[in-house]
Amino acid sequence: MKPSARRKARELALQGIYSWQMSKNPAHHIELHLATTNDMTKVDLAFFQELLRAVINDYDELDTKIRPYLGRLPEELDPVEKAILRLATYELVKRVDVPYKVVINEAIELAKAFGAEESHKFVNGVLDKAVRTLRKHEQA
Repeated sequence: MKPSARRKARELALQGIYSWQMSKNPAHHIELHLATTNDMTKVDLAFFQELLRAVINDYDELDTKIRPYLGRLPEELDPVEKAILRLATYELVKRVDVPYKVVINEAIELAKAFGAEESHKFVNGVLDKAVRTLRKHEQA
């Protein structure tokens, strides 16, 4: 798959995670809605499904891992920033095949596209701190 197929997968997963945070609808309903209302031909479908399902299933664990780097409680975060950080934290922790620089860059791009005006700076700062612990093997 092309990198752009993964980027599209992340964008759709982010939309699904955001939707789930706001509605608490079951993951499979959100996944079905996104799959039927978007052109999925250029999306890494397996990656999209993994991201969406894993973040929704493991959000407590992901919040625990990112909490020390936030400077505030996860509940106080903007919902878009929270969804982006959960997605990036999942990739940092579980997808070690994806270089941390790619994870951070993709999260920044998502924040620029979907977040508030300065949210990309916040996301970058949080992930820069988190990667020192979550990916210390890559930092060496």
